[in-house]
Amino acid sequence: MTLLGALPSRFRRERILVVGCGDIGLRTVRELCPRARVMALTSNAERRDELRAAGCTPLLGNLDHPAGLRRLAGLSHRVLHLAPPPADAGNRWRTDPRTRALTRVLALRTPPKVLVYGSTSGVYGDCEGALVRETQVLSPQTPRAMRRQDAEASVRAFGKQAGVAWVILRIPGIYALDREGGTPAERLRKGTPVLEAADDVYTNHIQADDLARACVLALWRGGRQRCVNVNDDTDLKMGDYFDLAADIYGLPRPQRLPRSTAQAQLPLVLLSFMSESRRMCNDRMKSELGLVLRYPTVRDGLLAHAP
Repeated sequence: MTLLGALPSRFRRERILVVGCGDIGLRTVRELCPRARVMALTSNAERRDELRAAGCTPLLGNLDHPAGLRRLAGLSHRVLHLAPPPADAGNRWRTDPRTRALTRVLALRTPPKVLVYGSTSGVYGDCEGALVRETQVLSPQTPRAMRRQDAEASVRAFGKQAGVAWVILRIPGIYALDREGGTPAERLRKGTPVLEAADDVYTNHIQADDLARACVLALWRGGRQRCVNVNDDTDLKMGDYFDLAADIYGLPRPQRLPRSTAQAQLPLVLLSFMSESRRMCNDRMKSELGLVLRYPTVRDGLLAHAP
């Protein structure tokens, strides 16, 4: 039985809009269809056949051009927003104009009952390896995380203005064998170094299908005005994660470097991930969403789909 099949039949008659139908959005659509009436917003006309094949109704629109989004107003009962902020926001690099545009449109007519937003664990910033709950004060340290914080603020403001329940999912590193760049294998083949144990950071993970199931559950079971960490039970530092993957894939373990040396050898984007350490608590995910992980740890996920 699917997750939706276990829910009351009245929920299956409601219209759901998925905004940002990339890999996770498409996995979520497949979980929802055909038991729910699902629409998916896409800016790429060439993806319409793919979305129809997944069982949903494609809607052509672009969050970067809000004038063309007005037909979304009053269209759905529940909205799942997975579209990321722009990678380059110019002189407005701290803001997410896409989430602002979407919430403005949704407020034009009868608003949805629920808005679920897929944020990032990066909004917490560096917590020096501490256990992080959803009540943690946000301290984003990168432009992309700051834009996510702005998106969260837009969701909260929309909920208050329109009386809409919202759920913010804070998502860490996503992995899956059938996801582009979804395993460490390519980095291991390139021989990309990791930090030595003394400088290493804790990292958090969620398997892509488990994340899609969390998105489905959040649409119906998420607490009103609630943030939820969506991560598995892994308690592992980044270097140990790559060692684990190397052993599973039969590849050489990566070289370990001190942070002082790594700063001169690794790309800035990669270094930014190596500058934040936290261990996310997933109690709310389990108790409130009721998600039972298919892949409780990255070991389970990597072994289940090892090539």
